[in-house]
Amino acid sequence: MKIEDSKSFGTAVKAYRKDQRLTQEKVANYSNVGIRFIVDLEKGKPTCELDKALHVAKMLGIRLDVPMENE
Repeated sequence: MKIEDSKSFGTAVKAYRKDQRLTQEKVANYSNVGIRFIVDLEKGKPTCELDKALHVAKMLGIRLDVPMENE
């Protein structure tokens, strides 16, 4: 899945969560964030805190790799 904006990132988070048969509440508890944050993140709210969003993604097993031109 190509991540181009907050909406596509939210869609990826939701897909990974559902693939693992986790509720939004469980992901919130496992990630130590509020359920409202998970709801907003999955909806693609552009003002979600990046650190929290990356923490949730990591907890769900989402890998984010940025190719570097010099590598």
